[in-house]
Amino acid sequence: MFKLKLPTDPRWANIAEGNIEEILTDHAWCEQKAATNAIGLITMLPEYPEIVTELLAIAQEELEHFGQVHEIIKKRGYTFGRTRKDDYVNELVNFIQKGGNRDDLIVDKMLFAAMIEARSCERFKVLTENIKDEELKTFYRELMISEANHYTTFIGFARQLGDEEKVNKRWEEWLEYEAKIIQSYGKGESIHG
Repeated sequence: MFKLKLPTDPRWANIAEGNIEEILTDHAWCEQKAATNAIGLITMLPEYPEIVTELLAIAQEELEHFGQVHEIIKKRGYTFGRTRKDDYVNELVNFIQKGGNRDDLIVDKMLFAAMIEARSCERFKVLTENIKDEELKTFYRELMISEANHYTTFIGFARQLGDEEKVNKRWEEWLEYEAKIIQSYGKGESIHG
């Protein structure tokens, strides 16, 4: 569905399961950042009330996910750590087109969001299929579905706001770029690491 060029090595789930406390903290902050990103997009699109409504729903859902992860952390007696730098996301930010016109920037920011949702969904699937923790298997299966829906929404907005052929071409560029950078990840105790 996502056409990611390089799948996550399933052994990453073993790394993740080796330090669930760290993964959950990192994941919680990823959800908070996703909510913030959706709110940022809202500020760029006041003239599109239907898109604003959908982005608001995504922001609320991401905050709900943040709360769910935070509750798991508390329930398990873990410590909720400080926010983490996400090198993967920062490398994706570097690929957002600079200059150009406002519409192209908005489309690229939608594709940026779609890329993060696609990779997150794929990572949640790897966790679902490879960890032993039954509670987290169920939790990540549910989130996987949500992330897939967010991916579809962001891709749809990009195609609605831009020329579909140009958007599809740019999405292929995003996929190629992401395949290059993701080679450096999948070895750390973080959702994108």
